[in-house]
Amino acid sequence: MQTQAQPQDKEIQAETEIEVRDLEIRYGAVAAVGPVSFSVPKGKQLTLLGPSGCGKSTTLRAIAGLEKPAAGVIKIGDRNMYSSAENLNIPAEDRGLSMVFQSYAIWPHMTVYDNVAYGLKVRRKNREEIDAGVKRALALVQMEAYASRPASQLSGGQQQRVALARACAFSPEVLLFDEPLSNLDAKLRGDMRIELRELQHSLGVTSIYVTHDLEEALAMSDCIVVMNKGRIEQSGTPYEIYNYPRTAFVADFVGSSNLISGTVREDLSSGNDVVIETQGGELIHGNTHGRKRGSQATLSVRTVHLQLSSQRPAGDRNVWQVTIARSVFLGDLSEIHVEWGGRKLIIRRSALDRMEEGQQVFLSVDPNRCVLLEDDAPAA
Repeated sequence: MQTQAQPQDKEIQAETEIEVRDLEIRYGAVAAVGPVSFSVPKGKQLTLLGPSGCGKSTTLRAIAGLEKPAAGVIKIGDRNMYSSAENLNIPAEDRGLSMVFQSYAIWPHMTVYDNVAYGLKVRRKNREEIDAGVKRALALVQMEAYASRPASQLSGGQQQRVALARACAFSPEVLLFDEPLSNLDAKLRGDMRIELRELQHSLGVTSIYVTHDLEEALAMSDCIVVMNKGRIEQSGTPYEIYNYPRTAFVADFVGSSNLISGTVREDLSSGNDVVIETQGGELIHGNTHGRKRGSQATLSVRTVHLQLSSQRPAGDRNVWQVTIARSVFLGDLSEIHVEWGGRKLIIRRSALDRMEEGQQVFLSVDPNRCVLLEDDAPAA
């Protein structure tokens, strides 16, 4: 399924910095991407999120001018950069954007200063403009003190900062990021997420960010486009994508969910309230959130939304007595597996309150946290 995120009126159209419309990319007879459509408002960051091979980096490279699409339109500002109908394909160097790669692409034989200056020299800036641009860019990433240091003597995090400085040096209106943090260790990656987001805000630059890392996407994005097999599964804000997944793929890929399938009980369902009966005979109340329900349905229930307690909670909806089958300590969290309706459900909760395997407890969940999916894919 494809969800399009396109401008809806003239005001939004005027504010759109990047527009991708009906884009298709093929390698011979193989369709790698498309058709996909989305737009990025001026000054915002959109993230293309998905597993390896889903087409997100290929889409980014097409926007950069490094891949030639088979059909569609790519527009930056008020200029078409690619249009199959017009037989137009503007070269990458004339698109006025900058790209930060996973490999950093830092030249080890050059100093930090010369690495950052390279793009300005290619654009034939004079010496004063080059010096001012390099100093400003290095100040943005707090690397002024390293200007004369050989790039070969930098750590991975420092090389990433130099790559960012080089991308920002000529003040591009659009920045493209192709998994720029994937080569860093976990702690440094977390720190760089914050720095990148603050840099994007301070510059007010429009950017597209590619990643397969959910935390990066949630922490850094104004909008997320989830891709799968070359298509868009869903687009929206991080809050919408996480809390209201539309398909089984999005529910499973974006965070950790239990997918519960069954037959819709029309006699118990009304309005946005939906009740399904599982093969094991359990009734679970959920919310359609305005989506159409069929005779069969799948509900997505985040592992963090399921609650466990030793005492029976109030209410009679979505409350069951269960047995703890397994408890896995994960540091801040514990992952609890419980037997429920002939299958296992997974709950993630604070590790402070220990629960033992074999213990009888009560499982409960707010019906509003049980989200109806648009597809009828069976639960795993």
